[in-house]
Amino acid sequence: MIFERNPGSFGSYLQEFVSGQVSSPISSPEHEKQIGKEKEKMDSAMKSDSASADHRAEIDSLPPLEYDESSFNRILTLERKRTERSKRPFVLMLLSIDRVPADENGADNSGTIVSCLASSIRDIDVLGWYKAGSVIGVIFTEIGDCKPALDCILNRVRTNLLDCLDSDIVKRIDISIHYFPEISGRSAGDLTLYPDIKKTRSARKISLFVKRSIDIVGSLSALILCLPVFIVIAALIKHTSKGPVFFRQKRVGQYGKTFTFLKFRSMFVNNDPTIHKEYVKSLICSSDSAASGSCDSQTQQVYKIQNDPRVTPLGRFIRRTSLDELPQFINVLKGDMSLVGPRPPIPYEVESYELWHRRRVLEMKPGITGLWQVEGRSRTTFNEMVRLDLFYLANWSVWLDLKLLFRTPFAVFTSKGAY
Repeated sequence: MIFERNPGSFGSYLQEFVSGQVSSPISSPEHEKQIGKEKEKMDSAMKSDSASADHRAEIDSLPPLEYDESSFNRILTLERKRTERSKRPFVLMLLSIDRVPADENGADNSGTIVSCLASSIRDIDVLGWYKAGSVIGVIFTEIGDCKPALDCILNRVRTNLLDCLDSDIVKRIDISIHYFPEISGRSAGDLTLYPDIKKTRSARKISLFVKRSIDIVGSLSALILCLPVFIVIAALIKHTSKGPVFFRQKRVGQYGKTFTFLKFRSMFVNNDPTIHKEYVKSLICSSDSAASGSCDSQTQQVYKIQNDPRVTPLGRFIRRTSLDELPQFINVLKGDMSLVGPRPPIPYEVESYELWHRRRVLEMKPGITGLWQVEGRSRTTFNEMVRLDLFYLANWSVWLDLKLLFRTPFAVFTSKGAY
């Protein structure tokens, strides 16, 4: 008999054997090597089970909230999109508890903080984890007038926290307020209110790296190949009108950050920008108010300035052929723009935007060409242009960028919608 134990004791014998308490009845090197591998697998499995148990215990120890991080951020995204259409504002309050110490008994104070917050909110408000274990979020819906609402919220929350916790602990809670729509003067690119954009960009890291690589190679190649054209156009501009070769203008880029936008100058210097400001306002008005009848029928037909008196004769040619856009390859090389993306708006244009229009300047860098230039150009209404941009952002891929790049020369040569 190889095993001098009864069948009932085989299980206990195997455990002793694997733990090394008894020697192997078969002493071949191959067998001992196999047993060693099996022992390593069991040790690894035991460590893995222990780590999983610790992770589950850590999650279970978090104070109970109605919404976890994923659910809360999904609700925040839906609430923001609802406000973009309804224009009824809301406030997001974030409380960072990373610096909050344990109480004198060593217990976590986060449960007390959650209880205080739960007693401070209304039934229509939402309480959950903005960032699991470290940042608690509260969405105060249907706020109304901004300043009184913010003051009331802060006073109520701080009063309840001071009633439940020591003042030194309350001071360690970092509270931030985020109002949507954003208060005038604050950046429109506060991504705290856009967890969906942050999540999407995180998932697209590799693709965005490829996009940036294409931008660098493409813009550098275009600048080298178009150098003779640059020289000719620059000479013609200097010869036909007074002023600089390049037109520099502040434009709004990704996340609402401004940058210096470059074009070949196509206008007379010291011109009055009022005509364009009025055009932009009427263009957006014609798109947003046509259904309500707040814009007259004549204004509704104005989609592009035609026969602009500010434009030089040479300027009309380089605009119609899009040659005035060539210096933007410098913006692409610098990283302010991309080869493909939504067109960068002027700051006073953004001031006239509806809330849902803003998304076109948040999710991607502005581009030289894009879906609007290829599909509609100046033949579309403003809202149609924005919808084309949003469609591009929602369906973006490197392959879509390449298709739009290949289609752009045809749109330029046919000059459809160009003025």
